Amino acid sequence: MKSFGGIEEKFTSFDDSNILLVPIPYDGTTTYGKGSDKGPEAILESSKFLELYDIETNSEVFKKGIHVTPPIGENSHSEKLVQEIEESISNYLELKKFITILGGEHSVSIGVIRAFRKKFKKLTVLQLDAHSDLRPVYEGSKYNHACSMHESSKQDNLIQVGIRSMDSTELPFINDDFLFTTYKIRNNKYWMEDITNCLGENVYITIDLDFFDPSIMPSTGTPEPGGFFWDETLKLLKMVFKNSNVVGFDIVELSPIERLTGPDFLAAKLYYKLLSYKFHLK
Repeated sequence: MKSFGGIEEKFTSFDDSNILLVPIPYDGTTTYGKGSDKGPEAILESSKFLELYDIETNSEVFKKGIHVTPPIGENSHSEKLVQEIEESISNYLELKKFITILGGEHSVSIGVIRAFRKKFKKLTVLQLDAHSDLRPVYEGSKYNHACSMHESSKQDNLIQVGIRSMDSTELPFINDDFLFTTYKIRNNKYWMEDITNCLGENVYITIDLDFFDPSIMPSTGTPEPGGFFWDETLKLLKMVFKNSNVVGFDIVELSPIERLTGPDFLAAKLYYKLLSYKFHLK
């Protein structure tokens, strides 16, 4: 795997880096557009073209050190992969570094969140996504990408934002107080404040890139119209980082389209923005 941002070697060593970037290039259960296993590599490739000075926070967060770990799960499948992810992330969490993940399909978040749940009690999971992903089982597996938030809905404080597509079988697992569909959001000018008021002290953020509108993020396996745009998304995330202790995050479901680099770059810049908010937000 490449380094993030093409940064100098002195800012990428494992021992000296405050940030670990864990690639999980897995795409075993997607049912529409394939290719999310190519997502981490595409994000790292696009990151070479980022300007590493962040105007908004007046910072260069790469100087905190960003180390890209060996990929997890390249040759694993389903339940075995979830266990492998949980064990690896749990080990990384003991190092007192800030752990971040690039997927891969959304099922990779199951094992990641398990590890964070063990480390941080009463965890809030903030899900930015077009789909609720609450099926108990899909296509014979509870480790399908369509089931990625089911376990979290029962064990964590799950806040779902941007949802605009779901199956009726998921309704029993919905918490209406913590469900912010696009339909609810578009009729409430205080939606961001309402979301941040639901957050606990420790927050893990999982971002499925189909949260964004397909006009700016077409490179996902299951694009949904009516999504969110760059500025409003950053405004929400900035409020989250200001109001809670964000303990980690993942960005998943980039399925790169050949010669269409804009979405890859958006994902890379989003990753860097979240780090800038974590370490340099005043």
